[in-house]
Amino acid sequence: MITCYLHYEVDSLKLKEFEIYAKAWIPLVEKFGGRHHGYFLPSEGPSDLAVAAFSFNSMAEYEQYRLKSMQDEDCLAAFEYAKKTQCIRRYDRHFMRPVLEGDDESINTLKRSL
Repeated sequence: MITCYLHYEVDSLKLKEFEIYAKAWIPLVEKFGGRHHGYFLPSEGPSDLAVAAFSFNSMAEYEQYRLKSMQDEDCLAAFEYAKKTQCIRRYDRHFMRPVLEGDDESINTLKRSL
């Protein structure tokens, strides 16, 4: 599994527009076989930072999603909305491998190393 982690710098005066954009992308990612883990918008602290994360079974599946999204009417509308509203100043995309479960062996390894 590969998780795409997005770090956004958003216009703090356009959080409503960014939230509309975010809510549109959750079903769009899932439409192409991904699992969206949500968007996280500013609450306390810096008011211009937001993050999102979604996963695909492999990087190849993610690449297929990217290609298909560039041809999909709904995805293109989302891209255009962000451009028109200028709610996103910039973003960074990172790919990570999630660790979703712990195990006793890891605890035992930690103890043995002390």
